[in-house]
Amino acid sequence: MSEPKVTPADLKRAIRTIADFPQPGIQFKDITPVLADARLFSGCVDLLTANYQPGSVDAVVGIDARGFIFAAAVALRLRAGFVPVRKKGKLPYQSYEQSYDLEYGSNTIAIHVDAFKSGSRVLLVDDLLATGGTAAAAAALVQRAGAKILEVTFFIELSFLKGREKLNGYPVRSLIEF
Repeated sequence: MSEPKVTPADLKRAIRTIADFPQPGIQFKDITPVLADARLFSGCVDLLTANYQPGSVDAVVGIDARGFIFAAAVALRLRAGFVPVRKKGKLPYQSYEQSYDLEYGSNTIAIHVDAFKSGSRVLLVDDLLATGGTAAAAAALVQRAGAKILEVTFFIELSFLKGREKLNGYPVRSLIEF
């Protein structure tokens, strides 16, 4: 007998909230209980890939670092390539860079210039949508590298931070909202 399907509610119940991590006032969403449970992790990947069939996506882009976990699993499930978006200085080949603002400064991310064939169909996957700065910068890099974003997908969305607004023009989907 097969196990029951994992629901977003099952995933939400497994996520721990850690107060004041990594700094006072932050309510950190700890996803490690989901990752540690094979049924939940596999079910999460099922939900992330629910709108797509193998072959319908050319590449899945994951954002450094926790986005890699989900994006790599999604890429395997969809039989697509995996493309990392890394922090500046971490990619070994020529890259495009995009800077963006954070609440407490700025950051820069990068993607290889040859990450995609022109017109590639891309799914951008990350673990968490907060203010949207990182995801918007990653989306800009994907487009600059010549690919078409089908959807920007998140495991968790902190909707009170309104990060979705920075992704205007892209289809956005989240499995869980807090």
